[in-house]
Amino acid sequence: MGQNLLLKLSILLLILGFGIHTPAMAAGNSSEDILKADESVDRAIDLASQGNLAEAEKTYDQFNKTWRKIEEGVKADSAIAYRDIESNMGKVVYAFTLKKQDQVLQALQELKAVNGKFASGGYPKEAGLKKDNLSLDDFILILQKTKKEIEEKNQSAALEGIKNASDSWLSVEGVVVAQSASVYSDSERDLVVIQAMLTANPPNFAKANKTIDNMITYLTPLASKNQYTYWDAAMILIREGLEALLVVIALMSFVKKSADSKGKGWIWTGVLSGLGVSIILALIVKFVISSGAFGNNNALIGGWTGVFAAVMLLYMSYWLHSQSNIADWNRYIREKSQTALTTGKLVSLGVLAFLAVFREGTETVLFYIGMASQIKLQSLLVGFLIGAAILGLLAYLMVFVGLKLPLRPFFMVSSIIVFYLCIKFTGMGIHSLQLAGLVPTTNAPGIPNIEFFALYSSWESAIPQIVLVFAAILILLIKNIKSKKLITANNN
Repeated sequence: MGQNLLLKLSILLLILGFGIHTPAMAAGNSSEDILKADESVDRAIDLASQGNLAEAEKTYDQFNKTWRKIEEGVKADSAIAYRDIESNMGKVVYAFTLKKQDQVLQALQELKAVNGKFASGGYPKEAGLKKDNLSLDDFILILQKTKKEIEEKNQSAALEGIKNASDSWLSVEGVVVAQSASVYSDSERDLVVIQAMLTANPPNFAKANKTIDNMITYLTPLASKNQYTYWDAAMILIREGLEALLVVIALMSFVKKSADSKGKGWIWTGVLSGLGVSIILALIVKFVISSGAFGNNNALIGGWTGVFAAVMLLYMSYWLHSQSNIADWNRYIREKSQTALTTGKLVSLGVLAFLAVFREGTETVLFYIGMASQIKLQSLLVGFLIGAAILGLLAYLMVFVGLKLPLRPFFMVSSIIVFYLCIKFTGMGIHSLQLAGLVPTTNAPGIPNIEFFALYSSWESAIPQIVLVFAAILILLIKNIKSKKLITANNN
């Protein structure tokens, strides 16, 4: 039994190892990296000198992409150099929005000078990775400084400030979510929205100022609380664990209906590996690198796992709905009587369980680390146990009620729950990628923010969700029409 579990765990982690990559962990010589990246700046300067600003901007984008891969190495060597390079990159972006050759050239040359200074050892060696564990008061101070730059319409400094806030968010999100899930959700949304307003052409300083002012207003009351109770700790586990629980329960109920004992093993392997990797990753953040250094990568991990899980949930929702016809289910069981589920489907059950638990588990452990200094150890442990007990009770009730349901209602209800999770994971995944800066943000004021569905007023995250809903409606209509035609044909 132990060997089988170990084998499944190894296969599962091997599969997932190809899908999850954390650039911040890559090693290399920072001076050599920046010199190599600087080649793109040289080409951009040549193109800008010739008046070809469009091509110069595309070439500069190559430097920007390379920078995202090497920036943590630079920050580890010198936080001052990191800040200066980021500041000059902001000036380059702003210069390109103005489309003035002299300003673009000046900004690119200043960036090249800073890069050269770092590469030649002109900056003092001092690690920038351990300078965090910021309090919520510190985070609000970052927002206030950024607000001042926005009021003065200093785009490059404002962009640097909001990026600093995004990178520092991981240090304080546990304190925020322990007090208010809605404020936590609003904060993550507004960090993305403010950045989109500042990078717009022209920048929307008025709305950005209003949004950051609102953000400071709703975060400030939370900063005054310096002690948490066991119930705060319990609510974190309940709130973050519920989505993962729904996925795992849907998978467990499904394999019980199909009488497949192997499926349970793969699901438990996914759950345990998800929990294990979450804890290991959180401990690395706590003791090896800083929250600020990990902030961008955490958003990337959360984003990609959310998107991958959404794709798998979409397939599972469709499959569950297609089996709601009793005749189809009986035929499926007969076809799989020897091997109840194919090996591919067994592995996919484990992968989906891993993704759901890993995504929520990492957030949960990081939240607990964030609030650990402001809660008694006894309260933290009691809260965790209460949260786990409530989740366990919910799991038992879901399984008990689910298995008592007749076949058709069971599959219909399961498919609806799984499709809901697919919609939510899609929104959460894309929003996390926006927070990491990988996906752009176009504000859509007409779309409301609905936390229950992870719907945000952004076209990039809302359109895929809307498309999924319309596609589901279309599929249901087509199946309904086909069923009616089949009934009519049989009656004739």
